[in-house]
Amino acid sequence: MIPARSPEPPARPGAAELANEVEGYLLLQAERDQARQEATTLCSRLPWLTTAQAEDVTRHYVEQRLGLTKQALQRTADRAHRLRGEYEARYAALRRTLLKRHAACASLLTAACMAGTSVYALTR
Repeated sequence: MIPARSPEPPARPGAAELANEVEGYLLLQAERDQARQEATTLCSRLPWLTTAQAEDVTRHYVEQRLGLTKQALQRTADRAHRLRGEYEARYAALRRTLLKRHAACASLLTAACMAGTSVYALTR
C-alpha cells in the first residue's frame, strides 16, 4: 500500500516577495562577481599598475558596471510595465466588443424566437 502524500503546506503571505528578494540578491552577487572577474582580467593586462591602483580600478569598474546593469534593468522593467498597461487596455477593449456582440446575438435570437412563436400562434 502506498502511503498518502501529505498536502503541500499553504504558502505564507510574503513568501513570493521573499523568494523574489533572495533571487534578486543572488543575481546581484553573480553580476558583482562577473564584474570583479572582468576588472581583474583588465588589470592583469596592465602590469604597471600597483596593487592599490589595481584595486582602485577594480572598484571603479565594478561600480560602473553595476550602475549600467541597474539602468538596463530599470529600462526593461519600465518597458514591461508600459506593455502590461497596453495589453490590459487592449484586452478590456476586446472584451467589451465581444460582450456587445454576444448581447446583439442574444437579442436577435430572442427576437427571432418571439417572431416564430407569434407566427406559430397566429397560424394555429
